Amino acid sequence: MTKYIRRAVGLCAVLLVALLVNAARVQVVEAPSYDRNPANRRPAIARYGQPRGDIVVDGRTVTGSKDTGEQFRYERTYQDGPLYAAVTGFASQLYGTTLLEGTEDGILSGTDPMLTPFPLFSGPTRARGSGGRVVTTLNPAAQQAAYEGLGGRRGAVAAIEPSTGRILALVSTPSYDPARLSGTGPDVTGAWAGLNCRSDKPMLNRAIRQTYPPGSTFKVLTAAAALDSGVVDDVDAPTRSPDPYRLPGTTTRLTNEIEGCEDASLRYAFTWSCNTVFAKLGVDIGLDDMTRTAANFGFNDRKLRIPFSVAPSNFDLRLDRAQLGLSSIGQFDTRATPLQMAMIASAVAGDGSVKTPYLVERTTTRRGATLSTNGPRVLHQAMRASTAQRMRELMTDVVEKGTGTVAAIPGATVGGKTGTAQHGIGNSGTPYAWFISWARADGSMAPAVAVAVVVEDAAADRGDITGGGFAGPIARAVMEAVLGS
Repeated sequence: MTKYIRRAVGLCAVLLVALLVNAARVQVVEAPSYDRNPANRRPAIARYGQPRGDIVVDGRTVTGSKDTGEQFRYERTYQDGPLYAAVTGFASQLYGTTLLEGTEDGILSGTDPMLTPFPLFSGPTRARGSGGRVVTTLNPAAQQAAYEGLGGRRGAVAAIEPSTGRILALVSTPSYDPARLSGTGPDVTGAWAGLNCRSDKPMLNRAIRQTYPPGSTFKVLTAAAALDSGVVDDVDAPTRSPDPYRLPGTTTRLTNEIEGCEDASLRYAFTWSCNTVFAKLGVDIGLDDMTRTAANFGFNDRKLRIPFSVAPSNFDLRLDRAQLGLSSIGQFDTRATPLQMAMIASAVAGDGSVKTPYLVERTTTRRGATLSTNGPRVLHQAMRASTAQRMRELMTDVVEKGTGTVAAIPGATVGGKTGTAQHGIGNSGTPYAWFISWARADGSMAPAVAVAVVVEDAAADRGDITGGGFAGPIARAVMEAVLGS
């Protein structure tokens, strides 16, 4: 009998070990696949079972959480949702997360190990800390000025602090209220379908995800390349540029909308935006130096994040001389995001270096203890400091006596560049209005803000679309907001 008891005990021990091994397999080895299984609702229930952390602008939270009492208990709420949608993105139970809600999801949802008192045990116990806070670099007055200036027209604004790279404003219009995508009911699915069907694409972040032909604002880069490469030594000397200018190897003649561009100096050509001068300069500079300068300003960079990804701005690496001439005045296949053009203005306003733009100042726990911080970092040296100084003079001339006088601000030095970018088949589309600028308060050692504005208004009279007329006043309002704050 004892033998059979021992065998029964042994069998039970084997079965117990097998049970424990299988439990370990399920709990440890197979756990990730179960977590990812769409039929498993526990992660989602846990995710929305506590309030989400907040996004903060200048000490004020612009997000919140509402207790619904349902299975997905807490829904995301937004203060001034359309104003900050291009920054916050949305957090939806049905459609996931975007922009800061997506890139900072670990902090906001409480799953980031930094928020767990004992991170070594958080995995096995599935512990979830309280959601933290994401403190942004935004200037609320500048954000409001940009949003109101665009007034619902299709367009975007990006504003940067030149000395640090802090993003002070990031606006895309028309906008939408992210709160409409919170929850799980039919209203949410209807809102999603409606937003995606609209022709004006309110959920497209035009400030960072849409590229446009930059038009004459690109002449800032071409002028900097001409000065750095030695093609131009004296900004007041004649450039030996014909008017009209025949693009090399073609019968196409490039003309200007103003008089006085033939053999004009770089200063005059920049102030009054002579296409012929800058197209010829681009050809004289050559493809290697132009592509190098474009890369130094940030073009063709597919790794830029702020912290969410930014669409790369494009300057073709293979161009014939005629295409290079057109690209040098911001046409052909040259395309840029508003953020990229703000980075160009910022480099001119500073020491010639492009600072890495960033949107998150720091992350903290719910109680305010700092988890991580961001600070100034040089992304590229776009041009020599001496070249940046001469470019500041040229951009100041544009505002004081050229095409950008609408951006002048009493009590401040302002530099700017207008742009009217053609597009469409045979340039038949309504041009985009551009304005890039920077401002320094009188008595201040450093510029306070660099701005880029683009307006694409299909309802406007084609003859009324100008960077100075449409985009300039918006840039001035943003700069005034920063200087005033």
